[in-house]
Amino acid sequence: MRLLRTAALAALLVLACAPAAVAAPAGPGAMDTGAPTVDDTGFAGTAAGEERPTDLTLDAKQTRVVISHPGAPYVKVHFHALRLAPGDHVTVADPTGREVHTYSADPTLGAAGPADSSYTIHRTRGFGAMSVDGDTAVVTLHLASGGSFSGARIDRFWRGFTASEIAARSVGTNAVCGTEGRRDVVCYRTSHPTEFARAGAVARLLRNGSGFCTAWRVGRTNRALTNNHCVSTAAAVASMEMQFEYQCATCGGNNPGAGVKVSGAQLLRTSAALDYTLFSVNNFATVERFGTLLLDVRAAVSGERIYIPGHGDATAKRLSIFDAAQNGPYCTVANPSTGVNIAYNCDTSGGNSGSPVLAASSHRVIALHHLGSCPNNNQGVKINLIYPEISSLIDNTA
Repeated sequence: MRLLRTAALAALLVLACAPAAVAAPAGPGAMDTGAPTVDDTGFAGTAAGEERPTDLTLDAKQTRVVISHPGAPYVKVHFHALRLAPGDHVTVADPTGREVHTYSADPTLGAAGPADSSYTIHRTRGFGAMSVDGDTAVVTLHLASGGSFSGARIDRFWRGFTASEIAARSVGTNAVCGTEGRRDVVCYRTSHPTEFARAGAVARLLRNGSGFCTAWRVGRTNRALTNNHCVSTAAAVASMEMQFEYQCATCGGNNPGAGVKVSGAQLLRTSAALDYTLFSVNNFATVERFGTLLLDVRAAVSGERIYIPGHGDATAKRLSIFDAAQNGPYCTVANPSTGVNIAYNCDTSGGNSGSPVLAASSHRVIALHHLGSCPNNNQGVKINLIYPEISSLIDNTA
């Protein structure tokens, strides 16, 4: 599925501190002519959004633009060029200022400041700012120098699909079988404190601005795991961001915070056969506090209890602890060996790809979730098959 759209920009509003510049549909010369670095044709995760062209300039006369798509759950801005004098900087923020991403130089030129935000790479020129939650991104040029030599050009942005749009585009590789058994992770803070704590290491993954999966920290160092069918190349890693602590503050409250976002750094190892990708992230120190997960390197046992934290349907983080009704039967392993997979009775959905499947006996990961169907159970790749391929790259000590 190729998510690049060439249609004229709809619902783009441009406001400014100086007289407003009206954004017209992007003309032939407005787009970066460099080729995309990420191929979306084979992406098998959950469709998250679409890329939209635009042509906006910030300078001393026009220091603020607002990019909006009504109803979008996120907006992600791409800078074609960024030229800033010392002391100047650009911010990309939501209207309330809850999320603010700062750039003091073009990071692709190796000139970023130590306090600058993470960024993503999508084309042969320019960079993507980290996404902001909600349907509006405010881009502001802050001029300490007077602005004679500073400016920026925005050539595109990504807007997130609504929940109904995501459902309509879901590839259907993960399934809720029968009654929905998942709940917000915070619902289990008191009743299942260890399961709640382990879920902290799990993040929502936004790939190339337009695809959702789940990823999680593994081991004691800067390492994370997801599916190969979500991220399989170095270019895809450079295009992605992980959003930690994207979870509701109250049980059933539909009130997730923005969390903390970091970008992908280095592809370390990947396998299509075992459907995993191991990678590192930028600004690792900012997400270390969310904890990590260790691997349970053994064969699963039929009937043993498991649980799965993840971002099914690209929503705030939820936990699958019970098979269906709350306080009913727990999630269990239904079949410990279906080829390279184990099968289990535990609800997942599109966006859960890459979620950890944890053994309740050890609270360690026993499988990497990657597919499912009803009534044949959802399935994850056996960790004891993945571990030998990545053991030299991670620290799995207790």
